[in-house]
Amino acid sequence: MIRTAHRIRQVRLTLAGLVAGALLVTGCTMPAFAPRTEDSSAAAPGNAPAWRACPEVADELVGRGAPGMRYECARIAVPRNWGTGTGATTGPGSGETFEIALLRARSSKQRDRIGSLVINPGGPGGSGVDTAVYLSFGPSFGGLPTAVTDRFDIVGFDPRGVSRSSPVKCISDADLDASFGYDPDPRSQQSFDGYQALNRRIGQGCGDRYGDQLPLYGTEQAARDMDAVRAAVGDDKLTYLGYSYGTLLGATYAQLYPQRVRALVLDGAVDPQQQLIAGSESQARGFERAFGNFDRWCAANAGRCPIAPDARGAVTSAIDKAKVSPVRGAGGREATSGWVFYAVISSLYTESGWEELARAIDRLDDGDPTDVFKLADSYAGRGEDGRYTNLFDANLAVNCADETEKPSVDQIRQLQSQWRQKYPLFGPALAVGMFGCVEWPGGRDPYPTGRADGAPPIVVVGTTGDPATPYEQTARLAAMLGVGRVLTWEGEGHTAYPQTSCITEAVDAYLISLTVPREGLRCPAR
Repeated sequence: MIRTAHRIRQVRLTLAGLVAGALLVTGCTMPAFAPRTEDSSAAAPGNAPAWRACPEVADELVGRGAPGMRYECARIAVPRNWGTGTGATTGPGSGETFEIALLRARSSKQRDRIGSLVINPGGPGGSGVDTAVYLSFGPSFGGLPTAVTDRFDIVGFDPRGVSRSSPVKCISDADLDASFGYDPDPRSQQSFDGYQALNRRIGQGCGDRYGDQLPLYGTEQAARDMDAVRAAVGDDKLTYLGYSYGTLLGATYAQLYPQRVRALVLDGAVDPQQQLIAGSESQARGFERAFGNFDRWCAANAGRCPIAPDARGAVTSAIDKAKVSPVRGAGGREATSGWVFYAVISSLYTESGWEELARAIDRLDDGDPTDVFKLADSYAGRGEDGRYTNLFDANLAVNCADETEKPSVDQIRQLQSQWRQKYPLFGPALAVGMFGCVEWPGGRDPYPTGRADGAPPIVVVGTTGDPATPYEQTARLAAMLGVGRVLTWEGEGHTAYPQTSCITEAVDAYLISLTVPREGLRCPAR
């Protein structure tokens, strides 16, 4: 597989899962100051941005640009605090700005231009700039259909705190390595306490660095930034494609600016009314269900699955062995139980990852952890040099700014045990993962959870085998908005568009002609 297609797959795999924030348990040892990355080239709030050619972005990400595509970049300044909430107009960040980085890809074949299609890949923490580049490569590489790129500019933006947009960074690479390698089910009291202590350390470290600015990374502030993006690209109304967490961002926009919505596609729906405990259990259930589908696939496809007929047993055994005797790889790196667990998580985001997981577990049993590290690193955003992007820094900052529920330590310990019985492989990790936001400092800035009265129909896409945003959340999001229309893909993996002709045709017709999919439309897996 060429690099372009591989990287597009990684967009779906690493940038869209809220499970990232739920499982992050790192420490933080960064300097105690709030970084400022603003640039004088950023357009002031309300001013038109200065676009410049930027083919180097595609060159850096993929090695080349897509044929017939032109890439332009700009930066806009937005208020750090949009003046929402009690005392916000005089609170943290008043009068200061964040920079938002934009990239637009425009096809040389574009005709009868409708406007811009604004993209968010989810996370939170995913780079829309990167994603716009990947999706510009067209359907042959898993990108957007030419029917869409012929009518729209594809515009990606990095939300506040993410990648090129005034990035949050308060977690060292060493701490990220330690967190991903940690036992996903710390049973002993000592190990459990150590898990909590890691979360307390990261909270203290990030609080020391960013202080009262932390709530400013929440979803409502970012949704207001999106309206500045809409204005910057010159559209009267927003046309938007949001994946996973991007559905929450889009739903929040629709509530704040219902009259400025042209068309929203929310793929991989997040239920905004679901709080921390319910959301964590929902993901445990979703991953357990997806893993069961993988297990059954293995049993029915032994020729492609070297750990058949008992894939569940093989994976469970690999994690258990790694707890006491991890396999060493190149440079002495150890494939601990945490790394094996994240290889499993990674593989479930796409059905094509199932065969990779089976091969990785088989090779691990033979003493070679290379493929386990490959899968886990692609999820974690870890480069071959051991360095990380700021995906997980931003993920934690956004998730915890949004979250108001704080279970007690005793509750988490009880849920760890209870969910181990209900969701053996994923339940304990999702339970103890709640420590990330429980130990997070600073205030909270919860997003709205109501109707989008006055907005046109919004298409909400769900995948029946989705592990990270389980299918049950699709109808809940559509119902909450009041104008949602559910479109179902009976497939596997995280998110659906544009993976099959049925889904693609329905979404394209909506984006281009505003033709809403018929009620109850279900698309087959293939």
